[in-house]
Amino acid sequence: MIPSKAEWEEIFARLRSSTGSAPTPSVTKIAEERPDPFRVLVSTIISLRTKDEVTIASSSRLFAAADTPQAMLSLSEEEIAALIYPAGFYRTKAGTLHRVSGLLIEKHAGRVPHTLEELLALPGVGRKTANLTLGLAFGVPSICVDTHVHRIPNRLGWISTRNPDESETALMAILPERYWIEINTLLVAFGKQICTPQSPWCGRCPLYSRCERIGVERSRT
Repeated sequence: MIPSKAEWEEIFARLRSSTGSAPTPSVTKIAEERPDPFRVLVSTIISLRTKDEVTIASSSRLFAAADTPQAMLSLSEEEIAALIYPAGFYRTKAGTLHRVSGLLIEKHAGRVPHTLEELLALPGVGRKTANLTLGLAFGVPSICVDTHVHRIPNRLGWISTRNPDESETALMAILPERYWIEINTLLVAFGKQICTPQSPWCGRCPLYSRCERIGVERSRT
């Protein structure tokens, strides 16, 4: 069931309360420490298919050596790969970071662009990466849809979609804009601690009475 406008604030208050002790997602933590657009973009690229603790460690090592496009371009792809190892697909990501840095210097005066279209034109940058960068680095209302932000609203019955791109469009149509940036941070933590992919902790869920439990075959208390 799609919540009414009046219900959204209560829902987000419950999500904040239930995830308050959860570790902050890696890119959100990096952005909170220093909301530099280049650092946010780079750490988001590193984070793809990589655990949070690895993302934070890999990003920290890389930023100690290079935290601007110019400094990144002074490193070889092999040096970047060594610094971000063991991030998933670290060699591929090293090449991506090198190319992105070159294009930022060549086409954007060394700055990260702040429009979705320009970000999507960068190599290795999809909608998830672009939207997270827009939201966390620039404060532009954007919904970053990862596996949790796709799965949980479908399970709750807010939307009925087949893939993250459809979920982004559907959520934009029903979710008040003031929650667009925050929903990723909250649902990532919620999806890891409570609304897990398999056997979610329904007995601990603050949204249980509102959830249609679509696709849930087993749950825990």
